[in-house]
Amino acid sequence: MAKLDIYWSFRSPYSYLAIDRLCAIAQDYDVETRFRPVRPLALREPDFFEKGRKQFLPYLFKDVLREAQRLGLAFAPPSPDPIDMDMASGKVAPDQPLMTRIMALAIGACEREKGMEFARAAAYRIWSGAAWSDDEALRSICAEAGLELDDLESWAKENRAAIAQRIGQNEAAQLEHHWGVPLMVLDGEPFFGQDRIDSLRWRFDQRQLKHS
Repeated sequence: MAKLDIYWSFRSPYSYLAIDRLCAIAQDYDVETRFRPVRPLALREPDFFEKGRKQFLPYLFKDVLREAQRLGLAFAPPSPDPIDMDMASGKVAPDQPLMTRIMALAIGACEREKGMEFARAAAYRIWSGAAWSDDEALRSICAEAGLELDDLESWAKENRAAIAQRIGQNEAAQLEHHWGVPLMVLDGEPFFGQDRIDSLRWRFDQRQLKHS
């Protein structure tokens, strides 16, 4: 069976723009989908935004809003931001409690084979500007994905080392192909960006992998 690895980040607006179409691909094609959450680029490369070009963020905000409108998706800045970062300087705080928590929940969801469902429910809240980080919101996100927050948090407390190991493995595997997200790798062939999902579907169709 074909294998599709999906590298995805909760802080990436492009990952949000892609999640519905990625879920559809997992349903439409005869493929083993492995959802592999990674930390945001600002944590994987802490000096990225400090040394970045000044045009990067202004363009990104314009492009994401345009793409969200094109796709018919709601879009608003996250409240709160999933990571603690000074947007003016690009400096990233050493402690990241919100990202640490949601990544642990996501890995737990993946263990229960509901990683994409959890990511989709969380992304819709994060990138619509809705509350997403408090217990009530996370409980609702989990319920939408067919999960229970208390169960995931209990598992996470008992598996901290395994969670860190899994995240490290995901990020190392991602870097074999690209540093960005969303990144889709079909049997070793990488497709980077939400604007390559049509190309990914084309490859699936070319290989006649659609469910009969």
